[in-house]
Amino acid sequence: MDAQIVVAGALFSAARLLVAQRQRPPELAGLWELPGGKVGAGETDADALARELYEELGVEVAVGARLGVDVALKAGMTLRAYRVALTSGSPQPHDHRALRWVTVDELDDLPWVPADRAWLADLAATLRSGAALE
Repeated sequence: MDAQIVVAGALFSAARLLVAQRQRPPELAGLWELPGGKVGAGETDADALARELYEELGVEVAVGARLGVDVALKAGMTLRAYRVALTSGSPQPHDHRALRWVTVDELDDLPWVPADRAWLADLAATLRSGAALE
């Protein structure tokens, strides 16, 4: 059986990054992450990420380049991040406790979901480079 892929979206706007605060499971509740979810059978990473962000945030996105490295999770799952660009809608926390736009200076201060910490350097570099500005 192939590993379960979990995709996450890095949505940048005006040198800020959208982060989402988890509601569940209990051990991750209150921690911050890049929003996303599991790739379903027959879905591409991009299709799954667009669907998950629509379900979780109520937005439509264009999925861009990969960001950072794959992160191994428990039970044979692999977490993968992509840059996304907002094409329609305004993010709302349908599946999260809260949403927040953060700057590069705030990245290290957030209590992150452990797996997403692997991308902090890549997220900071993107924010600093101005490449986040569409």
